[in-house]
Amino acid sequence: NRFLCREKFTGYDLYLENSKELNLVGGSASVDDSVLDKPYSNPEHAVFIDYFWSGKHHKVVKGINLITLFYVDVTGKCLPINFRIYDKRQNKTKNDHFREMLAEVLLWGLQPAIVTGDAWYSGLKNLKHIRKNELDFLFGIEIDRQVSIEKGSYIRVDQIDDFPSNGRVVYLKEFGNVRVFRQIFKNTYRYYIMGVAKLDNLELITHDIFRKAHANHWLIETYHRAIKQVCNIEKFQVRNTRAIRNHIFCAIRAFCKLEIMKTKQMIVNWYQIKRNLFNEIIASFIKDQGIQLLLNA
Repeated sequence: NRFLCREKFTGYDLYLENSKELNLVGGSASVDDSVLDKPYSNPEHAVFIDYFWSGKHHKVVKGINLITLFYVDVTGKCLPINFRIYDKRQNKTKNDHFREMLAEVLLWGLQPAIVTGDAWYSGLKNLKHIRKNELDFLFGIEIDRQVSIEKGSYIRVDQIDDFPSNGRVVYLKEFGNVRVFRQIFKNTYRYYIMGVAKLDNLELITHDIFRKAHANHWLIETYHRAIKQVCNIEKFQVRNTRAIRNHIFCAIRAFCKLEIMKTKQMIVNWYQIKRNLFNEIIASFIKDQGIQLLLNA
């Protein structure tokens, strides 16, 4: 507790540690958020804890909302590079935090080629912010987003009839030309838009480019699973603002250590160390039980 209440870790500390392991030029920066379940905590007694929509539970749950900027470099190495804990007292939206985090990592020296996110982060303000920084992007969009195929008329994106394999160029209302893709997921169509810093390159975007960018973005989902299942990010007994923030930072750093070990082939996957610890304990228990049975016989 003294350690958690004493230190003051920030997103910059995370960037400084992980930038040593990454190629900072030409990669993919992904944004997403996840709810850390705290069903038994009292929001009146612990900071950051509130009610948020959870994609895992498909309902509003009690917990902490963690927003992460995750980077995949050109060699395939991937690590989180910035984070925020959503605090409703600050009167900022998750989109505000995203733009701040992106601006910070660009100032710190990151030079991504593309920014990705789900439909929550595909608002016009975010897209214009990315365009201002001359970056390409891939975002999911809701089915009711307005696009134009013929000048002067708008339709919902899910009303487009013809989708070539390489997507099609449309005009996104109040933004500009983008290439829209459609793919099926769990018997439902999902829609994505890709934009480029130089509009002349919009015609060069293929389905393979889209698929690679989407695959890189999906890695942030596996990161969310790992910090919960392996790094105990949801398990803490502190209430202090600084202590909670430091615990979350340390859990993220634990994931980074595991990911670096996996990249260097020191372990096969994130779960190996934990599994090996349990295997030793279980083997010792079985051995002791066997000896006891022989003695009793």
